[in-house]
Amino acid sequence: MIHNPQQEAVDAAITSRRSIRAYLPTPVAREDLEKILEVAARAPSGTNIQPWKVYVLTGAKKEALSDAILDAYNDPEKNKEHSEAYFYYPRQWVSPFIERRRKVGWDLYGLLGITRDNKAGMAHQHGRNFRFFDAPVGLIFTIDRVLEQGSWIDYGMFLQNIMVAARARGLDTCPQAAFIHYPRIIAEHLGLGENETVVCGMSLGWADPDKVENSLVTEREPLDAFVRFIE
Repeated sequence: MIHNPQQEAVDAAITSRRSIRAYLPTPVAREDLEKILEVAARAPSGTNIQPWKVYVLTGAKKEALSDAILDAYNDPEKNKEHSEAYFYYPRQWVSPFIERRRKVGWDLYGLLGITRDNKAGMAHQHGRNFRFFDAPVGLIFTIDRVLEQGSWIDYGMFLQNIMVAARARGLDTCPQAAFIHYPRIIAEHLGLGENETVVCGMSLGWADPDKVENSLVTEREPLDAFVRFIE
């Protein structure tokens, strides 16, 4: 095989991407954020619709959104007033997806020393989503309600581009569906238009190497489990 530095760099950026759940407070330069998003916007989209819209949060604005969501999340009565912007996960879990979901959850909780009967510990860990896991940058993504399923597929490629471009710069990310449970709070704080649907959030920054949760490396199925070569 011919040595190809460009190929190796791209492969390394993709394969080193992990969902990081604890960050250093080190700021990310504005010019780096702009370049990551500019590069990511080269993602393909049907007839070049470019369905993505991004809100980049730092400092006091990020903290204010986190405080508002956590106020609702930690209050059972207030939490009842909120519902998902859309169904991210299946409404009925089946094999093998439920087993994969459970494994990654218990692998993470095991690293953190959270036992199966520690419901409070699980709730606290889930709540850390809304602090963007202490990352210096929080991203909220929206899409126009008029757009259909194809544009959501295109959006996934844009999100992946952001994560890969971040890795190419030594940065880490965590895409977060947890934010879709609080679209009204997000809309109020970010001034979203009535036509905007929250797609997800994302933490971005420098991974804290001393946090045990960042040692989690999720498994992937072997090729023969999901690929068929038809000759």
